[in-house]
Amino acid sequence: MNTSPMIEARPQPGRRRRSISWNSREGRGVLYQVIALLSVVGFVALLVRNTLTNMRERGIQSGYDFLSEPFGFDISETLIPYDVMSNYWTAFSIGLLNTLKVAIVGIVLATLLGTLVGVGRFSGNFLLRKICYWYVEFFRNVPVYLQLLIWYIVFTEVLPAYEDAWQLGHFYLSKNGFSFPWPEWHTGQSLALAGGAAGVFAAWFYSRMARRHFDQTGQQRPVFLVNFALIVGLSLVGWLLGGAPTTWSLPTRGDFQIENGAAVTPEFMALLIGLVFYTASFIAEIVRSGIASVSLGQHEASASLGLTKRQSMRLVVLPQALRVIIPPLTSQYLNLTKNSSLAVAIGYPDLVSIAQTSLNQTGRAIEALSIVMAVYLTLSLITSALMNWFNASAAIRER
Repeated sequence: MNTSPMIEARPQPGRRRRSISWNSREGRGVLYQVIALLSVVGFVALLVRNTLTNMRERGIQSGYDFLSEPFGFDISETLIPYDVMSNYWTAFSIGLLNTLKVAIVGIVLATLLGTLVGVGRFSGNFLLRKICYWYVEFFRNVPVYLQLLIWYIVFTEVLPAYEDAWQLGHFYLSKNGFSFPWPEWHTGQSLALAGGAAGVFAAWFYSRMARRHFDQTGQQRPVFLVNFALIVGLSLVGWLLGGAPTTWSLPTRGDFQIENGAAVTPEFMALLIGLVFYTASFIAEIVRSGIASVSLGQHEASASLGLTKRQSMRLVVLPQALRVIIPPLTSQYLNLTKNSSLAVAIGYPDLVSIAQTSLNQTGRAIEALSIVMAVYLTLSLITSALMNWFNASAAIRER
């Protein structure tokens, strides 16, 4: 007789069936969220309906049909062809491009300057360390709006007129702006630009290979010189394939202004320098705090391996500090982009300036402001997405 205990098979747990019911916590949570969402949608719909009704009763036109009408005003600084008969679409596009130009160039320069100042706060040179400290304290505590006005006064009042422009070779600086030589665009320049883009991709790929080789063997390959050679070399190859054009447009003194060449306006220089100096002071503090978050043992370990202070900072400290630096750095990039809307105070034709002119001409306040809001929201989301991707790629992974 078999006396072994019988083992009953336990039923396999199946997937839990979810049911939305007022008697369950989960069901009530879903219903609360649905009610909240419908309330918000209903409130917005009611607000839009009342606004359109009031505008219709007062004879105020609405809609975006005005975008196809002629803008009718001159724009001082454009990156695409424009005349006074161009429509509002073209004018808003010019404002967007001008905003992007300031934001992209400003982010790059503010990052470089802020990183240098932040690293300089740890310099062994007393004078350099104090200069970096007072730079941060001064520019961080003066309102950015005031800084923009000061720089605008410097470029429009302190600098000489174009007849007495400061000249260094073919470079001119005056109240009319900064003029400099510019190559006349041919096929060679286009191919050189394409070669430079290919060089950037090749440099990125080589940097990944060099980092992987260093992680596996501990042997460091030259990175900066190789990347520089790739970018310059491929650009040079493209230029040669395009016929190696050497024609330049050189600035000259004209009867009323500096003619030929390329130039940036005083408004652009005041806006760019003001935003860069202001944002770089915050970035410097972010970099300083990130470096300070790395434990002293990491510095001692790198010194015991024979690394110099520069190598220790570049190979050991900064890679670990990035996980602390990147999240608040994203906020500063967003702030710089949004602070560019203050350009309207100094006459730079950015997106807000174009929207304000459009509002005054057409009376379409809601439409013009909604375009500005949508553009800044889109730029902020794109910047956040790129920085989140960079943050994920720079995160320290355990092996």
